[in-house]
Amino acid sequence: MTKYIIKRIFYMILTLFIVASVTFFMMKLMPGTPFTNQDKLSAAQLKIMNQQYGLNKPIWQQYVIYIVNLLHGDFGTSFQFNNQPVSSLIMTRLQPSMLIGAQAMIMGSILGILLGAVAAINKNTWIDSLATFVSILGISVPSFVLGVLLQFYLAFKWHIFPIALWNGWQSSILPSIALAVSPLAQIARFMRTEMVDVLNSDYIELSKAKGNTRWQTVVKHTLRNSLIPVITIIGPLTANILTGSLVVENIFSIPGIGEQFVKSIMTNDYPTIMGLTIFYSIMFMVMLLITDILYSIIDPRIRLTNKEGN
Repeated sequence: MTKYIIKRIFYMILTLFIVASVTFFMMKLMPGTPFTNQDKLSAAQLKIMNQQYGLNKPIWQQYVIYIVNLLHGDFGTSFQFNNQPVSSLIMTRLQPSMLIGAQAMIMGSILGILLGAVAAINKNTWIDSLATFVSILGISVPSFVLGVLLQFYLAFKWHIFPIALWNGWQSSILPSIALAVSPLAQIARFMRTEMVDVLNSDYIELSKAKGNTRWQTVVKHTLRNSLIPVITIIGPLTANILTGSLVVENIFSIPGIGEQFVKSIMTNDYPTIMGLTIFYSIMFMVMLLITDILYSIIDPRIRLTNKEGN
């Protein structure tokens, strides 16, 4: 397992290099520069600004300088946000995004697993139909639409929660609910499908023949074997949500990295765009690695396969 993790980390580093390279050159294809919309700057001032930030150099030189700085852990300095280091800018905005993302995934995962399990156990009943309807509705309704509805009813009309802005934990409840519905629906759908297949397996019939009750069979055998495909989607979903939802954060005026990413694109803030893109990639690959490790914990056969492969 140790060799497997080391190999995965090597591939992660290689992938990050490719992501950084592709993003850098795609970013340079964007029209304009970070100072294009600065109408108050004269041509001479623009020339000085481009020289100060190295934008007057050939693209290949800018690329080499950025990669070298990146290897030293330097993501550069923001062009538009008071010359702040990009790493500092990300860290100051990470806490709100992490809070609403973690809450959304905890709610979505627990309720999704429970909903899918209940639907599978009560297959072809009204409970199954209701759970399926909830799953379809959760996948169909975008999180930003649900966020607006929550704002209108729970905040504006009934005054239960703040409408927007960031004033602590209470301000995180509505955006967390809005983000939790989609993973809840997807996890419930996967959980139901897999659990129905497991319940029809031969070893489940053998467990019942040994005298185990229905719930003993579900807890000891069905749930554990049904979680592997569910974890497959929980990993990427967690990476996407933990790094913040671009639209939801803007709707609720949350000062997270999603909102920061939108502002950076609008202003052509190259270092911030690059830093956030790399951060998103790191989060995604780390969650995939954690998912693989969880595989081996839930199913020892996968751990043995990994050892044999190494």
